[in-house]
Amino acid sequence: MFAVLKTGGKEYRVAKGDIIRVEKLAGNVGDQVTLKDVLMISGEGQVHLGTPNLSNAAITGEIVGEVKGKKVLTYKMKRRKNYRRMKGHRQTYTYLKVNEIALN
Repeated sequence: MFAVLKTGGKEYRVAKGDIIRVEKLAGNVGDQVTLKDVLMISGEGQVHLGTPNLSNAAITGEIVGEVKGKKVLTYKMKRRKNYRRMKGHRQTYTYLKVNEIALN
């Protein structure tokens, strides 16, 4: 059985026991998280599709850890004007272990 869920503006295909890296979720390591934005559940010969979400589906998981991604640099410059700006950003990610895919 697998499901397609949406979190952080991205879609992920998950199954029970998978560990996925998603954008930061509220909570601490060891907390249980319930995600309600489930787009599809497939398993046991049946496919359940949402329009766009399944209203009676939920995915529960456990926060395993948090990390920061690689630094992304942006640079702006205007020629002959002595204008230069550099900014950096490091996105925080959460590792989530999928414990249960439920369809009520």
